Amino acid sequence: MLMHVQDDPDADPELYDLQVLITAEEVYPEMERAFLAAKREIWASYRVFDLSTKLRSAEGQAVGETWFDLIVEVLKRGVALHMVLSDFDPILAPKLHCASWKSRRAFVAAGEVVGPSAKLEVTNAVHAARVGLLPRIALWPRMMKELSRHARDLNGQSAQVRAKRLECSPGLRTWLTEKPGGTLRPRRWPAPPLIPGTHHQKIAVFDRSLLCVGGLDLDERRYDDKGHHRRRDETWHDVQLMCRGTVADDAQAFLEAFLLNVDGQAPPKPNGRLLRTLSRRRDFEAPHLGPRPQVSELAEAHHRMVGSAQQLIYLETQFFRDRRLADALAEAGARNKDLGLIMVLPGAPEDVAFEGSTSSDARFGEYLQVKCVDSVQEAFGDRVAFCSPVRPERMTGTGRDTLCGAPIIYVHAKVSIFDDAQALVSSANLNGRSLYWDTEAGVALRQTKQVHALRRRVFRHWLFADAADTYYDLATAPGAWRKLAARNAEKAPDKRDGFLVPYDPVPARAFGRPLPGVPPQMV
Repeated sequence: MLMHVQDDPDADPELYDLQVLITAEEVYPEMERAFLAAKREIWASYRVFDLSTKLRSAEGQAVGETWFDLIVEVLKRGVALHMVLSDFDPILAPKLHCASWKSRRAFVAAGEVVGPSAKLEVTNAVHAARVGLLPRIALWPRMMKELSRHARDLNGQSAQVRAKRLECSPGLRTWLTEKPGGTLRPRRWPAPPLIPGTHHQKIAVFDRSLLCVGGLDLDERRYDDKGHHRRRDETWHDVQLMCRGTVADDAQAFLEAFLLNVDGQAPPKPNGRLLRTLSRRRDFEAPHLGPRPQVSELAEAHHRMVGSAQQLIYLETQFFRDRRLADALAEAGARNKDLGLIMVLPGAPEDVAFEGSTSSDARFGEYLQVKCVDSVQEAFGDRVAFCSPVRPERMTGTGRDTLCGAPIIYVHAKVSIFDDAQALVSSANLNGRSLYWDTEAGVALRQTKQVHALRRRVFRHWLFADAADTYYDLATAPGAWRKLAARNAEKAPDKRDGFLVPYDPVPARAFGRPLPGVPPQMV
């Protein structure tokens, strides 16, 4: 059941009227209602926003079948829509680059349906930072290999298909030349300007008063229900917040300024309750692989809250790869013997589990995560529970898409809770990329009522219906969760209590590989 904290705006004018939304089953209908309820303007920025996504709410379905129909309706009502779509390196992430421009075309088409009265501004935005010249030259052979592969793939398509793909891949088209007869080949010089960072936030503000923020983008791949009934490679657990208060003003200011901040045209300003990660292009970038961090508020908040936690830290994250945060957690666990930790992680990264990736960056990410898990495990001992969710059905196989004989549930949420005192919900994973390089946004909860309600809600999602108080109590929860996961691992999948089994670091330890000289923020 959707959680709505009916709190007094006079008690905390910065953040009130809080809704905690779990999975797209809850998030997408509320987003549809918020778009349709807007009277004047909507400002938004998403990594993925696909207008072919089906509408789920009764209000949405009353205007059409997909988000394209909904956007047409919003524009017909005279609402001004400002949308920033993340764009990506066209050579290393061509599918994401193409999807970004396909989304742009869909928005433009929606505006054309409405006509000249449509108030629509759509920006496809790559991060301003670039890999420096020296690393680019070192990576030049790999880039030529990738461009040659893209050229062969396109040359194998019909002229019509090739033209359509290139139309939605303007960044890739720049680095291909056409020989007589129409055959494509790579441009061999200069070395392509590789893009190391992305705009990773998922955030919208409606009429400068209602904020939607968290970890969830919009497309059919990310749709899942709270029972996680979809196939293992279609599950997608996420958490999003909607709230009101001056935090919406902070989010509005962020949306209006972040591209200028990242481009170096304006320095970031203090921004209240909305916490950010912002980086920019380096003034002297020749030897560097990545951008220069500007604002690391989400990292700083995690470190500060870890240091002040007394009884329980609870973390849901797609990746746990930041050694600085792992060291802070380990130090807190060693210092305070009353402090417990629960961490919910996916059984494996998405590309490894479902696509069979064996790339060097996938191996490097797993290497970093094992190092982080091991250091925290050593510090906390039996006061930590590392858990992964699986579906309650049997699945044979030895691939990373299974765990304890069941298909994994893919965890994409970014939730951090510290006792019942403070919490963070954001777009940022617990890796160096999210905490220092990419553009990210999230909010801090500081009211005990809100934090307690959030904690109970996310706990209840993973646990079973009649779970005893010991699973919720700050002091006893880590031990109870650890024992529950261990018991579930011994049971048949359809006989388990809740979704949780132990996270298994052994496959990641065997798979992971270091990448000497590569900054951990790359993954």
